[in-house]
Amino acid sequence: MSTGLHPALERADALYALGRYDEVKTLLGQRLAEDPEDVRAWVRLARCHLRVEGEADRALEATDRALALAPEDTGALVQRAYALQAAGRLVDTEEVLREVIRLDPGYWVGYAQLGHWLYRIRALRFGHANGGEVTREAMDSFLRESDELAREAVRLAPEEVFPYEVRRTIADLSGDRALAAEMDQAILRIDPNHPQALARHTRQAAAAPGVKAAEAATLYADALAAAPDSAPMRQGLDDASYRLLRGVRWIALLCVGLAGAMLDLFATDGHAQRELPVPVGQRLWTLVPFAALWAVGALLRFRRLRKGVQYNLRSLIRRRRWPRIVLGQAAWAMLCALLLTQVPWADRPVPQIVFWAGLAPTAATIWFDRRKAS
Repeated sequence: MSTGLHPALERADALYALGRYDEVKTLLGQRLAEDPEDVRAWVRLARCHLRVEGEADRALEATDRALALAPEDTGALVQRAYALQAAGRLVDTEEVLREVIRLDPGYWVGYAQLGHWLYRIRALRFGHANGGEVTREAMDSFLRESDELAREAVRLAPEEVFPYEVRRTIADLSGDRALAAEMDQAILRIDPNHPQALARHTRQAAAAPGVKAAEAATLYADALAAAPDSAPMRQGLDDASYRLLRGVRWIALLCVGLAGAMLDLFATDGHAQRELPVPVGQRLWTLVPFAALWAVGALLRFRRLRKGVQYNLRSLIRRRRWPRIVLGQAAWAMLCALLLTQVPWADRPVPQIVFWAGLAPTAATIWFDRRKAS
């Protein structure tokens, strides 16, 4: 079906969608050589210049040409606002966007973009007039004004994501967490794979009280399946995976504690310590609870994880230092536990040293890195 555009503009739009901006500029240049009064071509050329770093001035020139031909063209006015912002002239965008709203009161982009920039424009002007400082009261009033514009954009275009993004940013700056969460839900309703909203929603769910490391890792893995290029989700999965690895140290420490109990290392009032060495049968029997602890606490738990989480655990151990330290500490504690249980100790001083060597460094590190990310 024909779009009513010149074939050159249709090709330019297709190339623009592919990110081939040099070819777009060449094609539009040929079109404008044929017809210098093609407003749509000038607008598209401005849009293309904005996608290339350092070409904001050329984008402004293109919008000047378009507006000289059609002063009330809202598309050209919107591109001029973008060009002004890219050129570092944010304050000048207000007049342009208000003209867009005046010319087309039903066009949601004018409201949304002005709402996105207006509180910054107001803050710049206020700071310039007051020695560079912006009071909290003034900023709150600027945010309310911007939010009114964003709400109007939402009313006009309830299925567009950008107005909700604007309101979400304003809510975050205002400290309105309830509204920010509501906007994230609205964004995800329209675009379930929205990277930023998905990252925020997943982070909030993973940080909720009572959510265990395995559950948090699964949440992040699910989010990454929807948005595989999300850096915050990858970091979240790494942190949750690290929490899983930290858990293995507790198993090793419990084994050290069981070994110390078997040897009855520390005397208590009213209790006679058992004779050493411990019979070989009992020493070998301690391997059973050790194996059960590792089978249930680590192996079975690992097998129940999603494949993506399992792969990330292996990758994390290769990529990061602290996961390797954690595994090394668990191995050291288990070595001490095995020495305590399998060597036929005849007295207690040396086993006591081994016990504390296995317990103290690992326990101290658990306290030290309890808030450390991977």
